[in-house]
Formats: sequence, C-alpha cells, structure tokens
Amino acid sequence: MQPQTVLGFDYGTKSIGIAIGQAITASASPLMSIKAVDGIPNWDDIGKLITEWQPDLVVVGLPLNMDGTEQEMTQRARKFANRINGRFGIKVATQDERLTTADAKARLFELGGFKALSKGQIDAISAVLIVESYFENQFGD
Repeated sequence: MQPQTVLGFDYGTKSIGIAIGQAITASASPLMSIKAVDGIPNWDDIGKLITEWQPDLVVVGLPLNMDGTEQEMTQRARKFANRINGRFGIKVATQDERLTTADAKARLFELGGFKALSKGQIDAISAVLIVESYFENQFGD
C-alpha cells in the first residue's frame, strides 16, 4: 500500500526543513525548520512531529553532487534517515534533492520577492519539494 501521509526532511548541519505531504493530492506544505548542532537535531522535536502527524513514511532529501555521486553530506543525510528509522521505528525513504534549494528560492521569490527568502522558509520549502518529487517518482509521469 502507498503511504498516505509523508513527513519530509531537508537535512542540513545547522537547520533541518520539515514539510508534511499527502499522497492523495501528491502535494506537501511547509511546516517549519528546526535547528541542528553540527547535524544533530533535538530528537524530542522530531518525536513530537511524528506523534502529531502520524506519518506513514518519512522522506529525507539526499544531497548528491550534480553528477549523481555522493559527498560527505550525502552520508550524513543517510545517517540522519537511519536514526529516524531506528529511534521511531518508522519507514524511511531517501529522495534525490539536487535541485530543491534553487527551486525553493525560485518559488519563494515568486511568492514575495527577496523579503520572503528567510533561511528557515527556504529549508521548509525545500522539504516540500523533496516530498513532492518523491510522490512524482512513486506515481510515474
């Protein structure tokens, strides 16, 4: 069965963007960004989100190099995904996020110009794009 509710994470070492998505509409909405200290979030914050939203699946963006090869951040994002799975026993998938930050900036700029471009908003919109691209990959063209 396809997951219905998906919690998406745009992993970063200082900030982690979070979005919630619904498979029925294949769309997502930005929730928030949480602070991280050298890539380590407050796990209680993530636990509260999982309790509140009861997602069927968590999708973590995987930052790859433009040629598709892995980098240090790819490994860190993968480790973050594994920790969510291990701590909360929830199914986790990863999603290529190569273009999401640029897309997020473009989308926010359309919505409100440069004033709209706070780092937290960019991270949350990036998480939206990660979830939406996951849905696109699941449901084909």
